[in-house]
Amino acid sequence: MFTSQGPTLRELAVQALSSIERGYDLLAPKFDRTPFRTPDRMLDAVEETLAQYEGSFGSGLDLCCGTGAGIGMLRRLCRGPVTGVDLSAGMLAEAGRAHADERVDFVRADARALPPALGGSYDLAVSFGAFGHFLPAERPAVFAGVHHALRPGGVFAFPIGAPIPPRHPAWWVTAGFDAAMRVRNAVWRPPFVMYYRTFPLGGVRADLRAAGFTVETVPLEHFGRRPDGLPRWRLVLARRAADGGVTAAGAASGSAVRV
Repeated sequence: MFTSQGPTLRELAVQALSSIERGYDLLAPKFDRTPFRTPDRMLDAVEETLAQYEGSFGSGLDLCCGTGAGIGMLRRLCRGPVTGVDLSAGMLAEAGRAHADERVDFVRADARALPPALGGSYDLAVSFGAFGHFLPAERPAVFAGVHHALRPGGVFAFPIGAPIPPRHPAWWVTAGFDAAMRVRNAVWRPPFVMYYRTFPLGGVRADLRAAGFTVETVPLEHFGRRPDGLPRWRLVLARRAADGGVTAAGAASGSAVRV
């Protein structure tokens, strides 16, 4: 899973015993050499599907952008400027180096309290691999902030996997990981929130609608279907109403540091 250039077991242990922000600051220089980076196959599938169903966009926002894996995709899909937002200064520094010659703005901010200055600025927002860092009670703030950041008619897109059946070994792996993280967070401070089974499509769809989005899903056929016919991955397309109405949850607020 890890290359010889990736983090050592000791480095991973130190990260796991840190806060989310500090942990990713430590991991940032080697993050792209871990299996945690969003695979290019997923990025390509999302880009192709968005281009097919939505066409091109004006400006783009990568929420929890990390080292910038999704930035290239946004630059190809968007005619206007692209912004990456992340809480970790270390991850943003790596993203800035990777995209130094490109028209990209990076903003340090908490996704649960996006800066008001981002309001009404984007036609497309995406996010990859970050939602496990938010507890279910925090999702409404995240979704309200994205809704506020989008222009009327703007789209919030992200992939979501099909539920893993309990008979599958991966179910036990993810359940065991989540249980271990809950024990870790019960006995160790600061907490490191990362869970694999707290982002079900039903609850996510309800929270998106409560934030003012209309929601549809599109199968990502690149990853095939389960034996029961369900797609293994879907692309969620949450759209802000074209009339620009105020969200039910209200607009998020916060501060940002540009890097």
